[in-house]
Amino acid sequence: MYRTDSDKAAEFIDDAEIGRTLEYAARNRNDEALVSEILDKAAEGRGLGHREAAVLLECDRPELTERMFALARELKRRLYGNRIVMFAPLYLSNYCVNGCVYCPYHAKNRTIPRRKLTQDEIRREVTALQDMGHKRLAVEAGEHPTKNPIEYILESIDTIYSIRHRNGAIRRVNINIAATTVENYKRLHDAGIGTYILFEETYRRAAYEALHPTGPKSDWAYHTEAMDRAMQGGIDDVGIGALFGLTNYRYDFVGLLMHAEHLEARYGVGPHTISVPRIRPADDIDPADFPDAVTDEVFRRIVAVLRLAVPYTGMIVSTRESKRSRELVLDVGISQLSGGSRTSVGGYAEGEEDAEESAQFDVSDTRTLDEVVAWLLELGYIPSFCTACYREGRTGDRFMSLVKSGKIADCCGPNALMTLREYLEDYASPRTRVLGERLIAREVPLIPTEKIRRITAERLREIAGGKRDFRF
Repeated sequence: MYRTDSDKAAEFIDDAEIGRTLEYAARNRNDEALVSEILDKAAEGRGLGHREAAVLLECDRPELTERMFALARELKRRLYGNRIVMFAPLYLSNYCVNGCVYCPYHAKNRTIPRRKLTQDEIRREVTALQDMGHKRLAVEAGEHPTKNPIEYILESIDTIYSIRHRNGAIRRVNINIAATTVENYKRLHDAGIGTYILFEETYRRAAYEALHPTGPKSDWAYHTEAMDRAMQGGIDDVGIGALFGLTNYRYDFVGLLMHAEHLEARYGVGPHTISVPRIRPADDIDPADFPDAVTDEVFRRIVAVLRLAVPYTGMIVSTRESKRSRELVLDVGISQLSGGSRTSVGGYAEGEEDAEESAQFDVSDTRTLDEVVAWLLELGYIPSFCTACYREGRTGDRFMSLVKSGKIADCCGPNALMTLREYLEDYASPRTRVLGERLIAREVPLIPTEKIRRITAERLREIAGGKRDFRF
């Protein structure tokens, strides 16, 4: 079995400290003076420690809970405005050597069809995604040393970036693959990836090892230290997450924040994104086997407190969640959404029905991207396809400094509107286009800086006039 000699992860994911934190939170959850003090601190927008956040997660006083949700809503608006970044996952291969008991890709599953996309098949998938209007992808692949080596991932990234189809282009490729070496992270960085994403699944070591009995992923320390190696390899935008419902959500909530604190302390920049997936049905996986499943109410609370604890971090929710549950968390913290997603290998070009047997998990929100965009517009959000920060070098600590200073809106607000107009002109249904034009007309006058407002209006007119000599 693969093992590493390192165990630095135990220093920043301190099991004893998590235990003490959970005891402290349970003991003080309804201490009105303490909770009010924590909320006052959260209102400053500088974040919370893991103990403070744990207390808020446990608090069940209705008046304090409502204040918490209201504050999360206000803080999200203050830092991110009403923008929602859009993306889609792209599954390259479901070959995997790991034994993860909650994932249908596990090596012992003999019922799921195994498949790996060729470069020509990747071109067809990306073209289908471009025809929807997507500009940002999260590339996914199982862990297999011969079927999915790093060379295959790098070749696939190059293929994705090379494809131009009508007005379509993928401008940012994020990567969600297994933990690897510093050298491989350097190669991913040099390939021009956006964010490197890896979920811890669960931070509780004993539970992690039971859930990952075989394969390279069974090494808890190597997996947990992946973001350190990614940072050392030059990737300064990393995305972390936990699969809530695998074990006690309180433990994973605290572990997630301790991981973020470690990255901030060690590298001067916390996670670019935090994802909050919940355990879902899939092929031979039954969520009933996991008694710690998280309710919608708890899920919303997790998102709200994370927003207060790490206000600078983007937060992602996928099509694992239903339309209703996604709406519940949008206003209290979520800043990125997938739309029109397929979790199967080859699902975009072939259609989900043809490829669904290779899906990693069942999709709850099955709407098209256009339907999701229209829904967001009706709710008053700006669906954003912007990738300018990545291409202009506003990543890592440079991005975080803009968020923490409140100046990121000067970049993201106008660019969100321009990429929305681009989507409306190229891909939107008539109804979605009407909704989008109404929102743009309302939002442009609200841009706070007169010069930026004027430039934005000019460029919006250029897009509508068909001039495409610039990219966002």
